[in-house]
Amino acid sequence: MPADGCWAYCVTHADAGLPPGIEGVDPAGALERVVAGDLAVWVSAVPLAEFGEGPLRANLNDLTWLERVARRHEAVLEHALAETTIVPLRLCTIFADRDGAGRMLREQHDTLADVLERLAGRQEWAVKLLLDLDQLAAAAASEGGEPATTAAPGSGTAYLTRRRSERRAGETAERLATQLADDVHARLREWADDAVVNRPQNRRLSGHEGEMALNGAYLIGAARAAELPALVAELGERHRDLGARLELRGPLPPFNFVSRP
Repeated sequence: MPADGCWAYCVTHADAGLPPGIEGVDPAGALERVVAGDLAVWVSAVPLAEFGEGPLRANLNDLTWLERVARRHEAVLEHALAETTIVPLRLCTIFADRDGAGRMLREQHDTLADVLERLAGRQEWAVKLLLDLDQLAAAAASEGGEPATTAAPGSGTAYLTRRRSERRAGETAERLATQLADDVHARLREWADDAVVNRPQNRRLSGHEGEMALNGAYLIGAARAAELPALVAELGERHRDLGARLELRGPLPPFNFVSRP
């Protein structure tokens, strides 16, 4: 029984070189390429004692282990992305051996070649819209406020008026948040070659501050990428008074655009 499996990172054209000195998810396994025709897949050997089906299942529940492996996988993708166009492969794409990796290239050749052609000269960038809820609530209260009541403090009428005002302010805040997200996404979608809106990230997992109203991914022509920070800054400034803050990251491995037509 073989002692090692074959961890796969990404697919490239066969003529793309492999940068030297890059470690794989297991430092003992050197990064190498498996070539089949005009495609190549970047792989490295991993010990089945750690990455085999049973041990892997247990290790995926170990957050320290998972974070370490994910960072190493992402580091390889970043190096590859700096060199060439890639089709990134998901974490824990493992083949029994190099022949299995080569067979995947042959069986999925046309699909992979089409994706590489579509992604050539383009980059994925992430834009997140984060909202300061207190500032947004203040703006909503100002926009949707009711005339002052003449009811005596503590009376039923004053209570109902206050609750109605709070409810309308909440509805106004939700509407403003939706409008902000729609405005930012529409402007970026118009500017990008393609766009995807993902579900907002969990604050406890990502560590972001504020409420995430937009978690967008945008496929940008590499020649225009240098203009993107200025556009994002312009959009952030436009909505700053409503508590909006935009975060830009990239270029990133184009996971969001691998399976799109």
